[in-house]
Amino acid sequence: MENKKVTFKDTLKSADTEEFIDLRFYRPVGYCWALLFWKLKISPNAVTIAGIFIGVGGGILFYYDNPVLNIYGMLLLIWANSFDSADGQLARMTGQKSNIGRILDGICGDLWFLAIYIALCLRLQHAGVDWYIVWPLALAAGYFHSKQASTADYYRNIHLLFLKGKSGSEVDNSRKLTEQYNSYTWKNNFWNKIVTFFYRNYTIGQEKSTPHLQKMLQKIQSTYGENVPDWFRSEFRAKSKPLMKYTNMLSFNTRVIVLFIGLFLNQVWIYFVFELTVLNIMLMYMVFTHEKFCKYFTTKIGQEP
Repeated sequence: MENKKVTFKDTLKSADTEEFIDLRFYRPVGYCWALLFWKLKISPNAVTIAGIFIGVGGGILFYYDNPVLNIYGMLLLIWANSFDSADGQLARMTGQKSNIGRILDGICGDLWFLAIYIALCLRLQHAGVDWYIVWPLALAAGYFHSKQASTADYYRNIHLLFLKGKSGSEVDNSRKLTEQYNSYTWKNNFWNKIVTFFYRNYTIGQEKSTPHLQKMLQKIQSTYGENVPDWFRSEFRAKSKPLMKYTNMLSFNTRVIVLFIGLFLNQVWIYFVFELTVLNIMLMYMVFTHEKFCKYFTTKIGQEP
């Protein structure tokens, strides 16, 4: 860092995977935060933890049927997401990447939305909606939210893997994580063992949802090893890139825009219904399309002249 000027562009993952709002708002703001945190010698994980508290605080304010408090909650959530952008940018600037950081980053969003879901459920109950309608609706939305976010994250990192290589991606596999988990002891590596346990299970869930992708990755490994040919990288990028807009819409900005609309209209149930309908349709289309072209590549790998 002291010998090289790190530009804003250096802190981005890839132009292929950056979302419109992120690229024009959260990434520039996050870059400014990252420069400040670097000068103050604050670690990326510390930024993530701070973002957790800010986002949870914002989510709690959505309980109140009060436009002013709701706007404060929105501003806190935007602030928290700028920290969520900053921690990754700071990690890329300083090379402080780790599995613990990746787990914390995932937990960060989960805790934000847990606070939001609880606040919205209590708000709907307070408005007279029966609990046996509210809570099952929220639980179903939360379950599919986790599927949407984890699948989007996985596809985005697979795209980066073949675009930029292992150094530009955060893809892991459950076999290596199981070996890593077994190498830790509860006595000497308690924290690392706990973190790896949850991260491994998260990765297993991603792999189970993408059977044709797993077959393709196995065939690539057995056929080419680490020397993936340029033709495959180029063709895979061409088929995968159109899906990147769906990975972004299933992550944060789109769902939060709908959440804010529901809050302004005082019809917060809109958010849950949107997750269960529109976002699930996007998820199914994305998985179907991705699995289809992975199946195509599995048959083509090794057959080229």
